[in-house]
Amino acid sequence: MRHFISYFNDSVKEHWDLPAVTNYGKESYTYGQLAENIAKYHILFKETGIVKGDKIALYARNSAEWVIAYYATLTYGAVTVPFLPDFLASAVAELSEFSECRLLIADDVAVRGLNEDKANFERMENVKDFIGVISIKGFDVVHAADDSFATVCGNIEELYSKQYPDGISADDVNYYDDSFGMEDVVEISFTSGTTSATSKGVVLPARSLSVNLEFGRGIVPECVGGNVFAILPMAHMFGQAFDILFPLSGGAHIYVMPGKPTPARLIGGLAAVKPFMFLTVPLVIEKIFKSKVFPVVRKFPAKLLLKIPGLDRIVLNKIRNSLLEAFGNNFTVGVIIGGAALNREVEDLLKRMKFPYTVGYGMTECGPLISYRDKSEYVKYSCGIKASPIEIRIDSANPRRVLGEIQVKGDAVMLGYYNNEEATKATFTPDGWLKTGDMGILDAKGNLFIKGRCKNMILTGSGQNIYPEEIEDKINNLPYVIESIVVGRKNALVALVVADYDAAKKDGLTDEQVDKIVNDNVLALNSELAAYSKIGYTEIRREPFEKTPKQSIRRFMYK
Repeated sequence: MRHFISYFNDSVKEHWDLPAVTNYGKESYTYGQLAENIAKYHILFKETGIVKGDKIALYARNSAEWVIAYYATLTYGAVTVPFLPDFLASAVAELSEFSECRLLIADDVAVRGLNEDKANFERMENVKDFIGVISIKGFDVVHAADDSFATVCGNIEELYSKQYPDGISADDVNYYDDSFGMEDVVEISFTSGTTSATSKGVVLPARSLSVNLEFGRGIVPECVGGNVFAILPMAHMFGQAFDILFPLSGGAHIYVMPGKPTPARLIGGLAAVKPFMFLTVPLVIEKIFKSKVFPVVRKFPAKLLLKIPGLDRIVLNKIRNSLLEAFGNNFTVGVIIGGAALNREVEDLLKRMKFPYTVGYGMTECGPLISYRDKSEYVKYSCGIKASPIEIRIDSANPRRVLGEIQVKGDAVMLGYYNNEEATKATFTPDGWLKTGDMGILDAKGNLFIKGRCKNMILTGSGQNIYPEEIEDKINNLPYVIESIVVGRKNALVALVVADYDAAKKDGLTDEQVDKIVNDNVLALNSELAAYSKIGYTEIRREPFEKTPKQSIRRFMYK
């Protein structure tokens, strides 16, 4: 196993003049310019007394500057503590204190949030040797523990010119040496942004990021000059590992998409960038299908032609070619989907049209990858096979037929949860396997099929186990349904459904008509469900459900 920093070190030196990372439509940085900005961060760290192993927080939206700050921290030997931009500023301040961050790097939106309450800075100042908060652009001081910090930040350009009078060159780059160990902590990733009492900080050693990177390089050993269109949250491990660490270790060019990836903005960006691979979550693909594909295939004549062998191929090829063109038509790896289960109707159509996609599975605690399979071998509805060097087992007497918890072991697995021995102990089995909290089976060929979350399982009065995700998948395909949750109340299953009133209005329907259509369609699904899993009644909503950063519904909020 080779350290992930050594890959980045060599990539910067070898691809000095190639574009590295671009804010889509705005600023762009070559690998050499990445090195220049990293050098300025390193000077700041050294001048302010930061040493290897110190923790540096990063609280900002996706940007090229986020990538620079992230790599500056890691290549210095410090520990990065990235916070998702939708975390509350008060929670970030508390979690920064809890994880003992000496410095926080923030963007303008984050700064506005922090400035709303001076208690945020007071909380961070409780950290021993706390330095301050700086802007992710230009080293502007947001908050300083003392005047010396502001002085250093104000003199960065002068200090840089003194150290590199002729500018930095590839020969000056030396990010990796023997002091970087595989068991060294490189990141603390918080899985939620409420408070330190409820959030768990996943402690990741260098080996976790390194084995994930090496797995990616094994799949795509050559990507020099190739483009990646990054839309996943960079503070989340899925985006970090395969939208940042993997591309920049091999000379690829990352385009960072700002803001929310609406179907129209996303397709416009993909068509322009022409990525060789595209990482996304199911919700994004499902939105594209609901807006661009389903309106075509559910109407005459496509609906009829899709039922006729031979003629169906004409329709499928037309849709496939149209989608590929919209996605840039340059896939060698294809679309990699992760973070949640993909809707079955969407996947059925993707498979029928032979679209280049695959579905993987992972979790922050594994940095993140657990299973994956190349698009050419991917089995529908699965999450691929185990990603080397991860081992997977199912906690079941018959793993091929009887559901059990998915448990994993290997070099990718975290060290534990930061300052939370109780949670760490609870998430590992007595013989050292990490409990994922997901239920699944493994087929004879090692393909992993996930059925739902352990904690989401509904136990009926008759002792039946119901995994609501399977019912929700059917509901979400119904007309005028955006999303749904199935919950258990007393002796009945209840479907909470977010209706698409905007789409219905375009079709000339009143809100009352939409409510009746959705309700009737949901209850009609009972004819397809087992007696113990039938829906008792529906509750129709206007407001979408609260989401996690990877766009999963925060189910605990709805009962």
